[in-house]
Amino acid sequence: MNPYPTTASDITVDGAGLLCVTLLLKLRSRIEGAEPGTVVHVVATDPAAPLDLPAWCHMTGHHYLGPVPGGDLPVYALRLTGTPRPTRPDAPWHSAEPGR
Repeated sequence: MNPYPTTASDITVDGAGLLCVTLLLKLRSRIEGAEPGTVVHVVATDPAAPLDLPAWCHMTGHHYLGPVPGGDLPVYALRLTGTPRPTRPDAPWHSAEPGR
């Protein structure tokens, strides 16, 4: 049973076959300008995704909702915050805030 509430996605990011580094670049690009509260489903086959996506959400302030049950490929859900913390344009896995 999934302890996180997941809902239908407003945006789906297909990161199948991508390493998390490339996936985060794609994810950041796809959510740019999206409304707060938008639910994003991320298809991610990289074995590091179950660790990297929650860590990225924690760093940026987005809400990690957890794995989405069912389907042939792993899918993870997150909800966008209205006040995300910035990340570096060339490296969204690094904070753009000095000292972080």
